[in-house]
Amino acid sequence: MDALSLALNAVHMSSAIFYYAECTAPWGFAVPSLQQVAPMLAPGVERLVPYHLVTEGRALVTFEDGTEVELEAGDVVIIPLGEAHSVSNGRPTELVDSGKSLGKFLSGDLRTMCMGGGGERTGFICGYFGCERRADRLFLAGLPHMIKINARGDATGKWLEDSIHYLVAEADRSRPGQSVLLSRMAEALFVETLRRYMERLPSEHIGWLAGARDSIVGGALALLHQQPSASWTVDELAMKVGASRSVLTDRFSRFMGEPPLTYLARWRLQLAARLLTQGAKPIAQIAFDVGYESQAAFKRAFNREFGVAPGRYRKARSSAFSSRARIDGARD
Repeated sequence: MDALSLALNAVHMSSAIFYYAECTAPWGFAVPSLQQVAPMLAPGVERLVPYHLVTEGRALVTFEDGTEVELEAGDVVIIPLGEAHSVSNGRPTELVDSGKSLGKFLSGDLRTMCMGGGGERTGFICGYFGCERRADRLFLAGLPHMIKINARGDATGKWLEDSIHYLVAEADRSRPGQSVLLSRMAEALFVETLRRYMERLPSEHIGWLAGARDSIVGGALALLHQQPSASWTVDELAMKVGASRSVLTDRFSRFMGEPPLTYLARWRLQLAARLLTQGAKPIAQIAFDVGYESQAAFKRAFNREFGVAPGRYRKARSSAFSSRARIDGARD
């Protein structure tokens, strides 16, 4: 498998929540920083990534630093770090605070949001991806605060847009399995956006996605993700990807900001953190599974990375997920 597929498989993504907006100019709403509200809205989810898909008309996304991004029909914009922003068309007298409605949307209320003054019409679908913090060091690493692509460039993008639009449009019917279908389609849209962004990156760009696209660095990443517990050496990695030791080290460090084995050591601890939250497997077994020969060495490394011992990390995360389960159960 390629590095991106392996990384996406290794990061749990929660269900994406949609809402559909039908607006007539002038209109506008403000989206708060999702990292500030994530613990309240989705306990146990460490990262919320918002996106907007314009289905009709046009809109303007504005960030707090003054950056503006114009959107037209078919455009998808993803805000990887969940920064505060506004979406508007025209000159509204005030921006609707969407933060007050996020709890309703995250609980599965997909009713259409309508607003505006009766002018030019804009339709768009909004959603939020929930994922683990380790995504910050994988496919979210090195991304700008906004990614924009147009979904109507080919049959795949058009099919995704049409499918999502259809599922959201029939939300009021509450058909069985609808939330699962919405979640899967959202994930497909997210992956397709990342793929197109990778393909268009300039050659001088650095970061995880740029590295994954590179034949040498991408090959090394795929090997490290596929066999993280193997006793890798730089020489063996270089041989596997068909490069010299120096070329691999230089290219990997340029794209990823660290040498291959440093990346591997950190990735093993990220995998261990996930295993600690997935069951009651003994810590010694988890240490062995991710490539450590001694439990003591694993505990020291884990504490350096996360600032807490593995056992305490497991207990804290279990409490967070239990809290989320209680909230989800109450919503159902």
